[in-house]
Amino acid sequence: MADDPVNAIDTSVPHSARIWNYWLGGKDNYPVDREAGDQYVSIYPGIVDIARTGRHFLARAVRYLAGEAGVRQFLDVGTGLPTVDNTHEVAQRVAPEARIVYVDNDPLVLSHAHALLTSRPEGETSYIESDMRDPEQILRIARGRLDFDRPIALMLMGVLGHVDSYDEILHIIRTLMGGLPSGSHLALYDDTDTDEAHNKAQQEYDDTGAVPYRLRRPEQIAGYFDGFELVEPGVVACEKWRPEPSPFGETPSTSTLCGVARKP
Repeated sequence: MADDPVNAIDTSVPHSARIWNYWLGGKDNYPVDREAGDQYVSIYPGIVDIARTGRHFLARAVRYLAGEAGVRQFLDVGTGLPTVDNTHEVAQRVAPEARIVYVDNDPLVLSHAHALLTSRPEGETSYIESDMRDPEQILRIARGRLDFDRPIALMLMGVLGHVDSYDEILHIIRTLMGGLPSGSHLALYDDTDTDEAHNKAQQEYDDTGAVPYRLRRPEQIAGYFDGFELVEPGVVACEKWRPEPSPFGETPSTSTLCGVARKP
């Protein structure tokens, strides 16, 4: 972990984790993030629905994994800033003994790590500073935190667009899942390129100099799950995956796809 991650935070360029935090109603953001977030919303208001619907999918997926699927270990890669219903909170409400490892490489997230490093006494929550582009390192460090003889749920929630190359994304997923035991699960969501207003808003955001995010074709997102056993209802819009009343109010339709799958 960096000696002083706060000093590494650049407040002159908008940052996706801080903007996401802003859209979710959080306070861990700066004027540059709010300005970029408002500009994005002015072109594509649906982005706020995507942020909220994705967050609600995470909660439902973790409850399924810790409950019906019986998973007790979670590897949450690219976790972002802490907000309501973080993975460890949801999992440990279902199974207090659950163990969660968060992975991120962002200085702002590092500065808030203490908020993630809380756990019920029966379980464990820890944090790895690493980049998802180095899946071998993630696995190497995680082996010291999780039991690789028992199933682990890999979480990749709204982060894969930060990788420019689709082939590299497949390498990341295959490497991480390849290192996990049979019975492990993959849970993720990602944004599609099917809405022109969304594409325009994303391009204008990328042009600010912030770390870009690449929207994918629906069939590419479905391809993330190749080789794994999809849990019903398969790869669907986030609001359609085992729906239930949302804490954010009425559930809108989105173009964001999600899924949960099991490693045979």
